[in-house]
Amino acid sequence: MQTDEIEIDSPPIFDIGQKVRSRKLIRNDGTFPGKDIGATLAKKGDVGYVVSIGTFLQSSYIYAVHFMTTGYIVGCRSKELELAEEIK
Repeated sequence: MQTDEIEIDSPPIFDIGQKVRSRKLIRNDGTFPGKDIGATLAKKGDVGYVVSIGTFLQSSYIYAVHFMTTGYIVGCRSKELELAEEIK
């Protein structure tokens, strides 16, 4: 029996329009078109905005984040992101 938490059983951590920051270096895993596998898509500390929220394998949320420094829209897991400003 698998004990992995199903993230989509709870609401998304981030909302569309929220300003977020990358918690780590994000490289192309082969899912970003036009860039080589391993190419840097976002550096630790890069800031962007959540533009959409999807799911992966019916278990995880994927946040499409438009990073301002590169202009790239990158799919990120919640553990790769943090809020960049306080919620008002």
